[in-house]
Amino acid sequence: MPLQRLLLRGARRAALGPTGPALWGLNSIKGNCHNFCTAVHKDVTYGELKNLLSSKKIMLIDVRNASEILENGKIPGSINIPLKEVGEALQMNPEDFREKYNGIKPSKSDHLMFSCGAGMRSKKALDIALSLGFTKSQHYAGGWKEWSTYEHTEKKQGN
Repeated sequence: MPLQRLLLRGARRAALGPTGPALWGLNSIKGNCHNFCTAVHKDVTYGELKNLLSSKKIMLIDVRNASEILENGKIPGSINIPLKEVGEALQMNPEDFREKYNGIKPSKSDHLMFSCGAGMRSKKALDIALSLGFTKSQHYAGGWKEWSTYEHTEKKQGN
C-alpha cells in the first residue's frame, strides 16, 4: 500500500508539477462557488418583483443612466445608481451614500435587486455586488422594457 501511494504521488507530481496541490484546492473551491453562485443567482420575474416591492423587503437599484430614466421612466421605489458607479457606491460610507443617492446605504445583509433596460447591465451590477459580499443580491432580467409592458397592460385592463 505505501508503495502504491508513492507511485501515485510521483505520477501526480509528474503530471501537474509543483502547482498540483494548489490546483486541487482551486478545483474544490470552484465547485463550491459555482454551486453557491447558481443557488443565489435566480432571475426574478415580473410577478416576484412586484410582490417583493409591495412587501418592502428589497432595495431596487436601477443601473441605467439618469438620462434613460428621465426619458423612459422608472420602476416605482427604485433608486438610480448608474452601472459605472455601483462598485464605488456599495463601498461608500452611509453619509456620502445618502447625500449622493438620496437613500439609505444597503448593508451586506440587505436584499438587493438590480434592474436596467433589458437585463444586461443589471446582471453586471449583480456580479459586482456579489463580489463585494452582498450575498442576497438578484437581478430583474426583464428590466424596464418588461416592467413597462406589464404595467401598461394592467392599466389598460383597469387593474
